[in-house]
Amino acid sequence: MELVEEAPYRFRIERRDTMRVPGVVFASRALIPDVGEDRSLEQVANVATLPGIVGASYAMPDVHWGYGFPIGGVAATDVDAGGVVSPGGVGFDISCGVRLLAADLHRDDLPRVREALMDGLDAAIPRGMGRGSVWHLTDRAELDAVLRAGSRYAVERGHGVPRDLDRCEDYGAVGDADPAQVSDRAVQRGQGQVGSLGSGNHFLEVQAVDEVHDERVAAAFGLRAGQVCVMIHCGSRGLGHQICTDYVRTMERTMPRDGIQVPDRQLACAPVDSAEGRAYLAAMAAAANYARANRQLLTEAARRIFARVTGGGLDLVYDVSHNLAKIETHRVDGVERRLCVHRKGATRALPPGHADLPADLCPAGQPALIPGSMGTASYVLTGVAGAPAFASTCHGAGRTRSRKQATKTVRGQDLRRELESRGIAVRGASWRGLAEETPEAYKDVTEVVEVAEGAGLCRRVARLVPLGVVKG
Repeated sequence: MELVEEAPYRFRIERRDTMRVPGVVFASRALIPDVGEDRSLEQVANVATLPGIVGASYAMPDVHWGYGFPIGGVAATDVDAGGVVSPGGVGFDISCGVRLLAADLHRDDLPRVREALMDGLDAAIPRGMGRGSVWHLTDRAELDAVLRAGSRYAVERGHGVPRDLDRCEDYGAVGDADPAQVSDRAVQRGQGQVGSLGSGNHFLEVQAVDEVHDERVAAAFGLRAGQVCVMIHCGSRGLGHQICTDYVRTMERTMPRDGIQVPDRQLACAPVDSAEGRAYLAAMAAAANYARANRQLLTEAARRIFARVTGGGLDLVYDVSHNLAKIETHRVDGVERRLCVHRKGATRALPPGHADLPADLCPAGQPALIPGSMGTASYVLTGVAGAPAFASTCHGAGRTRSRKQATKTVRGQDLRRELESRGIAVRGASWRGLAEETPEAYKDVTEVVEVAEGAGLCRRVARLVPLGVVKG
C-alpha cells in the first residue's frame, strides 16, 4: 500500500480500482501500521468504495485491523445521494465508550484509603464474560425503556442526578431508538448485563490529573491538577454484538437487490433511507442507549464505594462513545450535506461554540476522552474549529498485538506485580485477562495524542495517570 505524505502527520492513499474517494491516514511514520502484520490500510482503501462516501476514508493515528472497517476508521456517506450505512463501520460493541468522573479528593490523600477503595470497587463492579449486573431488570418492558431512553431512564429511576445527562453525549440517549428492531436473541443476551463491565480491554480505573495543558478548559471540564478521577470504559455487551451480527447478515442478503458490491463481505451495507438501513440505525440507537445506561449504572456503583470509603462524591466530566454511526450535517465542497458519519474506534470531538454542546461546555468545546493501555497515561482532549474528518479524533492507544500474541509475552501474575511495584493497584478477573492487556500490546498513547493534535484533530487539555485498575 503506497502512502504519499501530504503534510505533517497526514498521509494519502490515492484512488485506485473502485475507490470513490482517497484514503487519508493521520499518523507519524512510527505509527503507520506494518502492512505485513496489519491489513488496516487495505481496509481504509476498501471503505473508500462504499456508495455515497464523501471527502475521504479516514484513519486515526491509533488505527489497526478490525471487522470490515479498521478500528480507528471514520467515513461519512451522503444520505440524500444514495449513501449507505454499514454495521462494520460501527462494530460489534455498539456505543462502546468512555466516561470520566472527577472526585473531590486529592491524590495525596488517596494512599490512606486506596486498598479499601480498590477492594470495594472490586466487589461492586460485575465483570467478565458471563452474566451479572448492577441492575436486575424484571421484564422486557423495563429493558425496552432502557433501549429507548438510556441514561435518562436510569436517572429517572434514581441511578444518578440530572446533571449527569448534561455531561453525556446526546444528553444521555440517542433519538429514534426502536426496541422492535432488536431481535429476541439480542434481548436475551442483554437482559442480565445492564451495569456490567465486560471483558477484553474494558476497565474501571482510578486515576489522578498529573498534568494540565490548558487550565481554562480544564476548569470548565471540572478538572484540576492532583485531582483523583475515575475512568470507565465499556459498551453494549452481548446485546450490541448480536445486533451487529443480525444486520450484517440482513444486509448481505439485500445488497444484490440494491446493486451494491463491496470488496469485503464484512462491509455489508444498505442505503441509509432503505428499510434495512433505517431498521439498523433504530436498533443501533437502542444498543447505544443500553451502553449509556450501562455506564450510568457503573457510575452509581462507583459513587457508592467512594461515598462509603472517602466520604466524597464523583461528578461526571463527560461520557462519549467511540463506536457509532450518526446522522449529522457537515459542509462538504462548500455545501451543507446530511451525512451518515461512521466512527469506529474514533471519538467525536466537537469544537467550541457547537450547537450540540451544553451551555457550560460551549466556550471550551467537547471533552474527548482517550484512555491509554493498562498502566499508562490517559488524556483529556477538546475539539477544535475547522478540524478534518468530520469533527473526529482518536479513541485510545490502538493494539499492535493480538490478545493471543500478548499472552505469549507475559504472565498475568508478573504483570500485576510489575504494575503494583509502580504504585498501581490491580484487581483483575483473571490472570489471562490481565496478560491480554499488557501495555506492550498497544501503541504509545502519548505519541498517538501528539499526532492527533499535530494533525489538527483536537487539542490536549490534561494528562491522567493510573493509580488503580479494575479489569474484566
